Amino acid sequence: MEQSLANCCRIDHRMDFQQGLIATIHDYGLGKLDLTDFRRQLRQRPTALLIPCLMEEFSRPALGLIKGVLAELSGLQELVIALAADNSDEVATAEAFFSGMPFPVRVHWTNGPAVAELLQSMQTLGLDVTGPPGKGWAVWQGLGVACRNAEIVGLFDADIRTFSSAYPERMLRPLLDSSLGLAYVKAFYSRLSLETQSLQGRATRLFVDPLLTSLEQVLGPVPYLRYLQSFRYPLAGEFAFTRDLAMNLRIPSDWGLEIGLLSEVYRHVAPRRIAQVDLGVFDHKHKTLGDTPSEGLQRMAGEIFATVLRGLMEHEGQTVSPDQIPTLEVLFRRVGEDRIQQFGLDSGINRLPYNRHSEELAVQSFATLLRPKVEELMAAPIAHQLPSWSRLLGCTERLQTDLAEAGQKRSIAIAPSRTPRVHHHRPLMACPPRRPKAAA
Repeated sequence: MEQSLANCCRIDHRMDFQQGLIATIHDYGLGKLDLTDFRRQLRQRPTALLIPCLMEEFSRPALGLIKGVLAELSGLQELVIALAADNSDEVATAEAFFSGMPFPVRVHWTNGPAVAELLQSMQTLGLDVTGPPGKGWAVWQGLGVACRNAEIVGLFDADIRTFSSAYPERMLRPLLDSSLGLAYVKAFYSRLSLETQSLQGRATRLFVDPLLTSLEQVLGPVPYLRYLQSFRYPLAGEFAFTRDLAMNLRIPSDWGLEIGLLSEVYRHVAPRRIAQVDLGVFDHKHKTLGDTPSEGLQRMAGEIFATVLRGLMEHEGQTVSPDQIPTLEVLFRRVGEDRIQQFGLDSGINRLPYNRHSEELAVQSFATLLRPKVEELMAAPIAHQLPSWSRLLGCTERLQTDLAEAGQKRSIAIAPSRTPRVHHHRPLMACPPRRPKAAA
């Protein structure tokens, strides 16, 4: 059913040939995929795929589609499923679902009892790596597990309803060829609903783009803003990187994950070592706007805004001052309204349905987040980020191995009269911050 829906709304996807600060790999529709050659490349450079996953995805068709496509990649070194599950039976269900693949599949139980015990024990070193639960925490754990042996790690979400063989091949090949000198590849695509064929991606279209444009007018030509604006879909959750880069990234643990990772990449990698690749038409689950600033897309937008502002502090020593907030609010609404007119035109000529009223309401809701988020950030500018793996291994060199083993355990035996044992990692002292090794 999903595949037939995908074919119904499949369109010839032709991008332009423009380039900018970040190299863009277009889909001109002329090149052909070469599965045999792709498998050969995978065998030559150890590559792992990471899929953060909730148990609910196993009841939806998308994950079955993804599994079927990946089953063709016999050269893949490992598939890591970073799974949040309620019990060991659910973990066993996930393992059975991925049985028979032509490469090892590791179902890593991110919130299992053994993992919880191990990560809580890290507090003896002054390290907080216990969450909060969510995609960021799953990605952080999955990277630690996947980077033990892989040189390249690619990440895909578990709910992609249009997944095809082009997705992994086009995203991984730029990194598999080491002569290209790339360290990070991020996907971009046209977000369309399979059912309605209408434009999706409201957080990117109606919040991030107007926000970055408005901030640039308020703050001037800031290099960090120019960098973020170079990505055609900065909130894309599909990306790949080399192990040396992945090991040096701090991982945000909220909805600012994708922007926060771009900020980390900006810190470590020269723009010439970054590329973005067109994956064509794309659809996955859609969030609702939410009735309050703490729900749905409104919550996501607020946390993304805080991440952008924090990036400006870190990389440029700049922020939005109280007297600039009114200007930012006015500019954001104006740019948002301009974008709505443009998206309406684009949809109309392409005969796509477009609900202008709901788009206007979304921009209005997003605009009301700006002032309170600036004030909130000024009161508490430090965010919770999971430390990079290079930082952690400076404190406890066995953590990657211990985490991989803990993620495979289904229970821990604890005597009723005894407190849980603590994993003692050397050195048993607070570990001082260590400057990460730059990837470029």
